[in-house]
Amino acid sequence: MLAGTAIAAGARAAAKKAKIAITLDLEMSRNFPKWETTHWDYEKGNLDDAAKAYSLGVARRVKAAGGRLHYFCVARVLEQENIDWLKQIAAMEHAIGNHTYDHVNVLARRPEDVQFRFKRAPWLLRGKSAEEAIAENVELGAKAIRTRLGFDPAGFRTPGGFAEGLRGRADVQRMLAAQGYTWVSAQYAPHPIEGDPRVYLPPVLAKSQPYRYPETRLLEIPMAPVSDINAFRNAKWPLERFMAATRVAVNWAIENSAVFDMLAHPSCLGVVDPDYKTIDMICEIVRSARDRAELVDLTSVANEAV
Repeated sequence: MLAGTAIAAGARAAAKKAKIAITLDLEMSRNFPKWETTHWDYEKGNLDDAAKAYSLGVARRVKAAGGRLHYFCVARVLEQENIDWLKQIAAMEHAIGNHTYDHVNVLARRPEDVQFRFKRAPWLLRGKSAEEAIAENVELGAKAIRTRLGFDPAGFRTPGGFAEGLRGRADVQRMLAAQGYTWVSAQYAPHPIEGDPRVYLPPVLAKSQPYRYPETRLLEIPMAPVSDINAFRNAKWPLERFMAATRVAVNWAIENSAVFDMLAHPSCLGVVDPDYKTIDMICEIVRSARDRAELVDLTSVANEAV
């Protein structure tokens, strides 16, 4: 081997691999499969057969591509009699984290703002404050995962992504740390939905890299734009436009040896992209990048964080 070639090969080996994480929030989404569908707000964890089948289909595709992905489970789904689909996902060594039991707003300060379900049926809170109800709901999600799946949840994602993550809410950070979490995925940075994604996405992606909250040293792994909900519900994009933006984001992460934490929901993406075109595209981009990128879960991202 020529000396120059050997040096180049060594530099590539030493370079940090881009970490491409496909993350799926296991919950139902209002406006899907039909725009007039809104009742899911009150039963976010009652996944239907289509969402469960799509979740399993993505797991098989990413596994076949040699990668792992990360699921965040609204644990009320574990009340369902048959959770074989989720056990199959776990058997493929994909990670399953906690997304609370009822999809609660962890930043809520009033009981009526914790979740739609509790606003309609406040007696379910049994007089608890918002802080008490939120902490209990996070803990209940973890207990359900341990009981029905037999392992601890792999990290925590807040329902809803917040522009500043948990900045300024050291109380929520401490609550999560007290329950054993060392990292959280809570931030979703605001971004344009018009124009060329090659222009508007890179600055936002650069701000969506892992960091630690100074108050507690809890690690934040931000969700990266553009999410499927933002694309298909809020912006009403066609699938091709979403795929184009996702392609830009994945390639940016690879070129910058960075993290791309794709946020999607089987109850949404499965309706708009039933043939897994977006997932297959991501897997192909990572495969083509060879030693410059890998398909990982967020635990892998957390383990390499400073």
